[in-house]
Amino acid sequence: MKTYMPSAKTIERKWYVVDAEGQTLGRLASQVAAVLRGKNKPEFTPFLDMGDYVIVVNAAKIQLTGKKLEKKMYSTHTGQPGGLTEMTYKQLLETKPELAIKTAVKGMLSKGTLGRDMIRKLKVYAGPDHNQQAQNPVELEIKD
Repeated sequence: MKTYMPSAKTIERKWYVVDAEGQTLGRLASQVAAVLRGKNKPEFTPFLDMGDYVIVVNAAKIQLTGKKLEKKMYSTHTGQPGGLTEMTYKQLLETKPELAIKTAVKGMLSKGTLGRDMIRKLKVYAGPDHNQQAQNPVELEIKD
C-alpha cells in the first residue's frame, strides 16, 4: 500500500471570511494562521502551501486584553540612521487597523518563502465591506 502525497496540482483552495469584531487579537491570529497554513485539512503536509484564503473584516474593532492597548508598542525601522518609528497599538488601530492583524498573523507563520506565500492569501479590511464577493467566501467560525 502506497502513502498518499498531495502535490501542488491537487490542492483545492477555499475562501473564508472572518468577522474580527469583539475578537481578541492573538486568538484570532492563531486560528487564521492555522487556516492559512492548511492545518485544518486532513491531507496537511508541512512542506507544501496547503492553506486557504482568509478575508478578515472589521479589523478596526479588534480587542486586546489587559493594558496592551496603551503599553504594547509597534515599531518599524527604515534602515537609515534615526529611522526608528514607534507607536502604541491604540495609535496603530486608529491609523492602520489592518496592519495590527496582518503583523500578528505573519509572526505566527513560518519564516521563508513558504511563509511569504501564505501571508499573500490573507486579505484584511478595516470595515465590514470587502472586494472578494465573486469568490463566494464561507463564514469561518472562530472559537474563543
